[in-house]
This record gives sequence, C-alpha cells and structure tokens, in this order.
Amino acid sequence: MSRTRSNAEALLRVRDPESDTVQCREMAPALQRTAEEALHCVRGTRVAVLAPLNSLLQCTILGAMASSEITLEAVPSIGEVSPEDWDACANPGKVCNGHGKGTSSAPPGDSLGLSRPAYNPFVSHAFLSAVEKSGSATIRTGWGPRHLVAKLDGRVAGVVPCYLKSHSQGEYVFDRGWADAYERAGGRYYPKLQVSVPFTPATGPRLLVRDGVDRERITEALASGLVALCGVSKASSVHVTFAREAEWKLLAQHGFLQRTDQQFHWHNEGFATFDDFLATLNSRHRKSIKRERRDALAPGITIHWLTGKDITEDAWDAFFAFYMETGSRKWGRPYLTREFFSLIGETMSDDVLLVMARRNDRWIAGAINFIGSDTLFGRNWGAVEHHPFLHFEVCYYQAIDFAIKRGLRNVEAGAQGEHKIARGYLPRTTHSAHFIADPGLRRAIDDYLKRERAYVAEAGRELAELGPFRKGIDEAS
Repeated sequence: MSRTRSNAEALLRVRDPESDTVQCREMAPALQRTAEEALHCVRGTRVAVLAPLNSLLQCTILGAMASSEITLEAVPSIGEVSPEDWDACANPGKVCNGHGKGTSSAPPGDSLGLSRPAYNPFVSHAFLSAVEKSGSATIRTGWGPRHLVAKLDGRVAGVVPCYLKSHSQGEYVFDRGWADAYERAGGRYYPKLQVSVPFTPATGPRLLVRDGVDRERITEALASGLVALCGVSKASSVHVTFAREAEWKLLAQHGFLQRTDQQFHWHNEGFATFDDFLATLNSRHRKSIKRERRDALAPGITIHWLTGKDITEDAWDAFFAFYMETGSRKWGRPYLTREFFSLIGETMSDDVLLVMARRNDRWIAGAINFIGSDTLFGRNWGAVEHHPFLHFEVCYYQAIDFAIKRGLRNVEAGAQGEHKIARGYLPRTTHSAHFIADPGLRRAIDDYLKRERAYVAEAGRELAELGPFRKGIDEAS
C-alpha cells in the first residue's frame, strides 16, 4: 500500500478463528456504529490470510503511512503479555507507595486529556496476573480473559484489561435489570465483554497506552477494537466500568452510552496530622469521631499497619478468615481465593497495606488497602469479633491517618456507603461507558441513563451539603 490514509480511512482487518478474515474501514471517532457495522461496513478488495492464533480477534489498522501499522489482538491470558510491556502501558513512569506525585506533563498530541495517570496498582500486571493465576477470574468463574493488545510495528503500544463474562457478578456497576429485560424480550445478554479490574470498584485507566507513541491514535484504535471484539465474540455489549472521565468522553464518540454513579472519597488538604483534619469539621462531627475512635479501642484492641515484608503468611491466613466470614454473609460466596493473597504478597507487597486489629494476642479484624502514588484504595474488610465502631476505625480513620503520614492526596473507601459522609468522605462521581449492539436495547438503555445521570448529579449535590465540614464560624469544641 503506497498511498497515505487519514485515521478515519484506516483499514481494519478482523479475524475470527471460526470464519474467514474480513477487512473493513476503521470507525471514524464521530460515528456511532453497531458492532456489526464495524465488522462489515466495507468489504475489502484484498483478504489477508492470517496465521492461526489462540486469540479471538486480530486486526490491523494501517496508519497514515504504510510503514506505521497498528495490530490489535485479543489474548486469552495476561501471561501472553510480558510484565514489562503491560506495565509500560498500565503505569508508565511508575512512582508508587506514596513517595512522589506520580504524574507527568502531558505528552505531545494529547488534546483528549488522556495523559499519563498516577500509578494505579490494580491495572498492574502483578495484580491482574494474581486474579487469573489464583483461579479468581477465569473462564470457570465466568471471567474469561480477552485482553486487547495493540502493537505498533510489532511492539506493544497499548493494552486493555477485558473479560468475556457469563454473568454480572463482581462488577459494582449493576446491569442485571438490563439483562433480565433483554432476555424476557427474547434476546441473549450473555456473553458480554467487561473492561474492568475484577472485583474492584476503583476508578483507574482502562485504555492503557505506553509513553513514546501517539497516545491519541493508539487510544482510538483500542476503542474501535473493543467494538470489533464485541462482534466477533458474539457478545451483546461492552462495559467499561470505573473509567477515567477523559476515557468516558472518548468512548462516547465511539457509540458507548454514558453512565454515572457515586462513591465517597476523602481528600487530603495538606494536613500534617489527623487533628488538623478534625479541625476542619463542625463541632458535632468532630466530637463524634473522637468518641468513635476512643470507643473502638476500649476493649483492649490495638491497631497495626502491615506492609511489605511485614505481611507474613500467618497474617494472610488471618485476613482471609476475616474476608471469608464477611464475604459469605454479604455475597454468599467470596470472589477471591486464598492463593490470590499469597500471590500479591509475593509480587506487590509494597503496594499493600493491611490494617489489622488485635486483642488478647490474636488478630480479630482487618482491612486490605492498595497504595497508589496519590491515592490509598480501601478494599475488603472482615472480622471474627465484632465491636462497636471498630469497622469505622479500621477502614476509615486508619486510612486517613496513613494517607496523611504518606502524603497521599486521596482515600477511596470502595463502593457505596452514605454513612461515610459523616466521617469526612464526600460524594465523587464515577464513570462507566456501555456499548450495546442491539439497537432496540440501546435505545431503551440510553433513555434510562439520561434520567439516571440527572438523578446521580442531583443526589451528589444534596449529599455534599450534608458534609461534616465547618460552614463559617463554628462553635467551640
């Protein structure tokens, strides 16, 4: 091919191992085409014979010059991508564990606002490999890996953590009502594609691009590739959950519907101590938090921070017992296996904080947190003894203490929980994007999401007004 093409005219070749290779035009960003249109919009005059692959998708996008070629491939295991290549895309210029800002200036040609994010442990090769190797996220559990890999002239330039799913569990963005309605109407909602970190309701990058390449071009290719993968997978939809807002906006240009929800996060205003934070609260909430912290430790309970080499297998055994006890009550069957915790202990223990409570020489409760460059991510909590306010102390107040000491800007305490507002955690909008292949289902969901977004925005404004922070002159303590 000797002539040049614009990005909108770039050729896209898709291979389904069960059928012949087809060739069609890449979707222009402004067009909202269905998955079928992405695959069959234009039959090429040449059909390339591609080597057999164990993957579900292979595409080639020819860029502005014939010498610059993007190849897309869906792989059935993160093990097929080296840790070095994956992490170069997921966390370029890694700065972790709270030692540094973890940000960089935007690279040239980044008008979409997709510049390098802060270090996020959940999209690391170590974390995603642990959920696969441990048997937590596998085909057997309904999480079949279909990670999308973009190569530029043979070198990995971008990746997307993606799973072919047979259910809607472990996602924290709820679409079961959509599935029920579609199936009652005679449709088949599963399988679907899920772009996320399994069992992890934490905002982070989803279209992962390494430094030193045209970030916009690779990101656009990954977005188009997800639509094509939906078609060859015979999936009903693609769901990109807990994405960054810039990705959310970009995906809307590729026909993805926009959804919002809210979580409750704590923000560090440069506090030197926990008392500095308390000083920003009104008197009632300040006194309440002091009382809760005091009462939580009254029965002779001590709190311990474990990270890095301090996290032993004995500590993991104790925490897993907490996780199983609480998870069994809440979900019926916890998602993560015991092996998962050993694996992250081996590969990323410096990114883990266990807050453990001890009484009478034994561990009685604990919470696991993951440490980013600017955020502490609270995840799972459990206990074998239940004491008043111990949950708040271990999960919320100790997280704030740790963030202040490490100089972290934020604490994300997981999904849901309006009770967090009184403890200094305020509502923050989360974003997800949803590609729905069936036009009828798409129209119905689009109408619903317009009303849902309005409700989420108004609820966020009302809840923010309930925050515990001082408004003007506060009464004396």
